[in-house]
Amino acid sequence: MSTKKTTKTTAKTAATKTTAAATPPAKSAAKKTAPPAKKTAAPAKKAAATKKAPAAKKATAPAANKAPAAKKPPESHAALVRRARRINRELADVYSYAHPELDFENPFELLVATVLSAQTTDLRVNQTTPRLFAKYPTPEDLAAAVPEEVEELIRPTGFFRAKTRSIMGLAKALRDDFGGEVPGRIDDLVKLPGVGRKTAFVVLGNAFGVPGITVDTHFGRLVRRWKWTEETDPVKVETAVAALFPKSEWTMLSHRVIFHGRRICHSRKPACGACPIAPLCPSYGEGETDPEKAKKLLKYEMGGFPGQRLKPPPDYPGKPAPPLAAG
Repeated sequence: MSTKKTTKTTAKTAATKTTAAATPPAKSAAKKTAPPAKKTAAPAKKAAATKKAPAAKKATAPAANKAPAAKKPPESHAALVRRARRINRELADVYSYAHPELDFENPFELLVATVLSAQTTDLRVNQTTPRLFAKYPTPEDLAAAVPEEVEELIRPTGFFRAKTRSIMGLAKALRDDFGGEVPGRIDDLVKLPGVGRKTAFVVLGNAFGVPGITVDTHFGRLVRRWKWTEETDPVKVETAVAALFPKSEWTMLSHRVIFHGRRICHSRKPACGACPIAPLCPSYGEGETDPEKAKKLLKYEMGGFPGQRLKPPPDYPGKPAPPLAAG
């Protein structure tokens, strides 16, 4: 009996231990597994929230940026005409003394001087022509000249061989076809050697009083900066600008624009801070905007320096240019 009871007791105890031993691991496993599940769930929510936030920002950011970037409506033709004519009036006040910057006494001298001005400055031409016209004062004289002698006289203007052919050729054409006189019609002028529309309009406007627009490099650069036209071909520029102004303004408009281009609105570094039409210029800021620094960029009479003519008009406010020997 004692042995049986002991056996039963031992069996119960073993069963109890076995059950107890089996149960705790299950609970322990549950406890250990549960927390990771919670930890995993929380980061998942945060990650989801984090992903959504940038998406919302990206959606709203472009909407906020669109309003300031809205483009201005294109300028109407009527508004362009008003702005262009106002610029012309402002320039007329500033350059009331605007004039052709080549020295000449008659249409023949102006024609020759304009041909010589290609690829050089009016100043250099003015310093060169006194000796040329002293030796060859008429088309007949120049037509009969020795080419090598003409080349030496005009050498300072550059491209002297080609220019000699042009001025001697036009002198011969004037002598043979026009009785030694410069014609007053553009159709006749452009037939002369070395004479294009630009040269023809310089002569017509300043020697004959026939209105014309002179499209040189300064003129073309400025009218594009002012958004009067986007054309680059001189004839197309001439046509576009002519449509903005009455014909009576064409010659003086040309002088004012060219004056402004040479004195203030330079090619490489415009003096924006010293520009009288800055509020009307859509390209303001391309050059120096500081007023004091801009003043140092001014040229000719604007900067207190000699002009381009040896014999300027009486109302010219600057100093005459020096002769070639003094230059």
